[in-house]
Amino acid sequence: MPPHAITRRKLATLLAAIPLLGACVSMRGGSDYYAGPISDHFDGSRFFNPDGEAPRGFTQLLRWQLTETRTAWPDAFPSPFPQDTPPDRVAGQALRVSFVGHATFLIQGAGLNIITDPVFSDRASPFSFYGPKRVNAPGIDFAKLPRIDVVLLSHAHYDHMDVESLRRLWERDRPRILAPLGNDVILRGHHPAMVVETMDWHEQRDLGGGVTATLEAVHHWSARGLFDRNHALWGGFVLKGIGDGIFFAGDTGFDQGRPFRRVAQRHPGLGLALLPIGAYEPRWFMVAQHMNPDDAVQGFELLGARQALGYHWGTFNLTNEGVDAPPADLATALAAKGVDPARFIAARPGLVWTNAAA
Repeated sequence: MPPHAITRRKLATLLAAIPLLGACVSMRGGSDYYAGPISDHFDGSRFFNPDGEAPRGFTQLLRWQLTETRTAWPDAFPSPFPQDTPPDRVAGQALRVSFVGHATFLIQGAGLNIITDPVFSDRASPFSFYGPKRVNAPGIDFAKLPRIDVVLLSHAHYDHMDVESLRRLWERDRPRILAPLGNDVILRGHHPAMVVETMDWHEQRDLGGGVTATLEAVHHWSARGLFDRNHALWGGFVLKGIGDGIFFAGDTGFDQGRPFRRVAQRHPGLGLALLPIGAYEPRWFMVAQHMNPDDAVQGFELLGARQALGYHWGTFNLTNEGVDAPPADLATALAAKGVDPARFIAARPGLVWTNAAA
C-alpha cells in the first residue's frame, strides 16, 4: 500500500475519533451548559477530577491516531448468545440483568425496568455514515424491550449518550432520565421536550418501590464537540433496594483505586458490580480515562462486591487492542489475583445474569 494511502487512513481514523458534529450546543460556551456554585469538582465553567490525572489533550490524541497501529477487528463479532426476550417485570428481591452491548444493560428487579447508557444505533459517532460501527447486534431487539421506567446516563460521549436511542425511548415510554449535571442541555438541544433530571455527585433519587439511585464520582471526562470539553459532568450509579445493590461505573480510569474505595465506604456490601474492561490501549493515552482488565479486577476487589460483569468491549472498535483481548486479559488478571473467574464474567450481548432469588 502506498504511503499516501496509509496517511489518508490515519487521517480518516482521526476524524472518527473527534466528535466534530455534536449537538448544536456543543459549540457554545460553558454558560450554556451548567451554571452553579464552585465546588471541589467544578471551577465555575468546567468540571474536573479532584486530585486526579487529567485525560490526554488534543496533541496527545494526534500522536495516538497518527503514530500508533491498531489491531484489526473483524467486520462481525457475533455473540454466542441469542437475543434476549426479557419479561415485562421482575418482582421482589429477584434480579435479572441482560446485556445489550457496550455499556447498555437492562436491569430488572423490584418491579422496575432500568436501562444504562442505551445505545441501539449502528455507530457510536456523530455521523450516521462514519465512525465506530457495531460488530454485533444488540442483545435485546429494541422492539422487545419492556416498558422502561428509568434511564441511567453516565456521561456525554457518543458511545454512551446516543440521542437517537434516547429519543426512541422517550417517545415510546416517557421514562425518567437521570444524568449528571449539564447533560440535560445536550439532550434538549436535540429534543426540546425531553425531561432530564440532573444530579451532582453523591446526590440520590427515589425511584419508587424502595429503590434509590445515587450518582457516584468516577474518574473520567466529557465532550461532544471541539469546544465543550468538561462542560457537563460524568459519573457512575449505585442502585439500592434492587437485588443486593448494584454499582454501574459508566466510564472510569482506575485513579489509584479512589473511585472504588469511595463507593465501598459509602455503599458497603454491594452484590453486583458492572465494570468496564475495554478500550484501554495504548496505555499511555488511556490510563487516565479507561481501565484495563487488571485495573477492573483491582477495582472489583476494592468494592467488595460478590459478582462483576465486564462491559465496554467487543462491540465498537474504539482503541488499539484486538476485539477479543479484554476477556483474555481479564482471565490473566483474575488468575494472578486468585479470583474465581465465575465471579467476574466478560459479558457478551444477550447474556442474562440472575441472582439466586430469580
